[in-house]
Amino acid sequence: MTLLTRRAAFGAAALLAAPHLARAADTQLAIATGTTGGVYYPLGGGLANILSRTIPGMSATVEVTGGSVANNQLLGAGRVGLIFSQVDASVDAVNGQDRFRGRPVKVRAIAVIYTNRMQVVTTTATGIQSLADMKGKRISTGAPGSATEVMAFRLIEAAGLDRDKDFRARERLSPAESTNAVKDGKIDAYFFVSGVPTSAVTDLAASPGVTLRLIDHADLVPKVTAKHGPVYFPEVIPSGTYPGQTADNQQMSVANILAVLDTMPDEQVTKILESTWNGRAELAQVHAEGRGFTLERQKTAAAGVPWHPAAEAFWKKQGATLA
Repeated sequence: MTLLTRRAAFGAAALLAAPHLARAADTQLAIATGTTGGVYYPLGGGLANILSRTIPGMSATVEVTGGSVANNQLLGAGRVGLIFSQVDASVDAVNGQDRFRGRPVKVRAIAVIYTNRMQVVTTTATGIQSLADMKGKRISTGAPGSATEVMAFRLIEAAGLDRDKDFRARERLSPAESTNAVKDGKIDAYFFVSGVPTSAVTDLAASPGVTLRLIDHADLVPKVTAKHGPVYFPEVIPSGTYPGQTADNQQMSVANILAVLDTMPDEQVTKILESTWNGRAELAQVHAEGRGFTLERQKTAAAGVPWHPAAEAFWKKQGATLA
């Protein structure tokens, strides 16, 4: 066989093989998570591994993002196919409110995964013991595009403070950046909503010479829900969750969901849910909050936004009441 003939034969073989190669990874799924200091990111990595390994033809990848608001925006723009999101951000997206004004997104829940807890983080050295004490202090309200920022603004308003006038400085930092800024004496406190424990807060609590203080704020939940709807509820971060945390923290929580656009095909939603549900023990090994992915959490009220029809059918088949 001449060199030219061998090249022709190789080319023909490649053409014949190409459809099979394409089918080997014919579905690219980008998963929007959050910052590296939170819980979405490690859980997203675990989920991507499960989906890529168990769904033939799927290659799932993780995107680092600012958080829930950005995730819903990315979903609406078609830049990702699956998102982690706080319910409040997705409710705003569906209704075209707040950061989504004039640009609603047809977000559909496929699973309720765990509870996000608002952590108002400071140290005993600052003297801050309540949200009211934060007046005149230097704070961070979370990364731009994060649900932390949305939730922080709502809490600040409920506490009777003006986010633009009542602080000596207001930064927009990620949780890891916020922790470093507290260590360096650049800010006094920060807001961060996530599952617990979260690495950024653990880092601060474990720092030499630092005594962590988490500020109670559950008493403000009625004011927040009166204006923004019943997506928030009071919960407790038990003492001992973080190094040096000697008291329960009474705080405000919100559910987290996995969500897609309403246009995702039923078959794909079903495959994603089958693999995710079957791999829930693996997710629990990735992060403790993975244990929050239970059948009992699959409630329509907790999801906050409409179910994707295939997800609704899947959960009913598993025995969830959804009511």
